[in-house]
Amino acid sequence: MLGLGTSPRRLTTALTVLGLLTTGAAVQASTATPAAAATTHRVLFDNAHAETAGNADWIVSTSQPDPTDEDSSPSSETDWTGALSSWGVALQQTGDYSLDTLPSGSSLAYGGSSATDLSNFDTLVLPEPNTLFTTAEKTAIMNFVKNGGGLFMISDHTGADRNNDGEDAVEILNDLMTNNSVDSDDPFGFSIDSLSISSGYPAAISDSSDAILHGSFGTVTKSLIASGTTATLAPGDNSNVKGLLYRSGYSGNTGAFFATSTYGSGKIAFWGDSSPIDDGTGQSGNTLYDGWNDTGATNAALALNATEWLSS
Repeated sequence: MLGLGTSPRRLTTALTVLGLLTTGAAVQASTATPAAAATTHRVLFDNAHAETAGNADWIVSTSQPDPTDEDSSPSSETDWTGALSSWGVALQQTGDYSLDTLPSGSSLAYGGSSATDLSNFDTLVLPEPNTLFTTAEKTAIMNFVKNGGGLFMISDHTGADRNNDGEDAVEILNDLMTNNSVDSDDPFGFSIDSLSISSGYPAAISDSSDAILHGSFGTVTKSLIASGTTATLAPGDNSNVKGLLYRSGYSGNTGAFFATSTYGSGKIAFWGDSSPIDDGTGQSGNTLYDGWNDTGATNAALALNATEWLSS
């Protein structure tokens, strides 16, 4: 794996995301190759909060913390094992990202000496956490964002308590935002709705200047709901909150399926369902579904563009 602070490995030929994955459709035919990054984008995927409980398999690789220990140069998403392997491999193949996973049994921290300390990363991905963050972890996350970090929060529908501990991702992520020692006064300008929306294809707003909807990995038009939720926005609390994709029939401050905001010097992205990041492959025994390559949506472009925006 690339060491933190070292120059990224460059591909010798132009990369098209059309050839990134061997399962399902490409990200989309019009996807362009991202420009070479000046510095490595460092991304930490959380797996310390029951992200693999039940049928969930929200990891980029079974090799943790370093996914390249499974395969240092993955040519397809099946070279890494996990339902997020398509996401991880797509980033790895650009040569511009350094990826790590916070393994089960670990804790999130900021300002320490651990290799997985948040101070070593540009972006933290929380893919449907299923256990509450501790007081210390919430302080670490909030300070990380406040000081310039990117936070990607991915929820699921209310009641998706995969480990039966009485908490689901809706409650856990709302608790992070409303019950922390740094700023509990609606710091990001949105709250996650207690809903279970069975299906749908939320559509993107019209904004040709938005870096997530029109990013290096392609144009975003729609996403996928397969039992998910939305967010209610409060621009009076944070004027930078913005809905990018909305549930059918909704706009403005209600029904936002994908939203962004800022806090301090950092950035936040919210996605209301884990189904779009599921690539349908993972560890043996899990029942998974391929939402990443859903032909009615542009989920891959949305995930990858958002990662790039958060990490830049």
